[in-house]
Amino acid sequence: MSTSIPMQKLVVDETAYETTFTPKFEKRKPYCPSNPKELRAVLPCVVRSILISTGQEVRKGDRLLVLEAMKMENQLLAPLDGTIKTISAHLGETIPKGKVLIEYA
Repeated sequence: MSTSIPMQKLVVDETAYETTFTPKFEKRKPYCPSNPKELRAVLPCVVRSILISTGQEVRKGDRLLVLEAMKMENQLLAPLDGTIKTISAHLGETIPKGKVLIEYA
């Protein structure tokens, strides 16, 4: 008797994969930021570079910060168009998970 698990298609960066999803994954709540105008640290990190300034207009996809987490540098990109209201991060600062880094006006 064969019990085949149905495969599902997953597309990441324009590459399609076939995989199975666990019941826990399928029942999860979709991610929704509590305030889309606040960018928070998703991991503890160190600020390596600040590429924008307060009052600057940014477009979705613009580079905002370079953060180092788990020995890797990661670029924080603008999730939407707008004006930078505040930058709470400082160069070289160690940031805890969840801290607000940038706030849009």
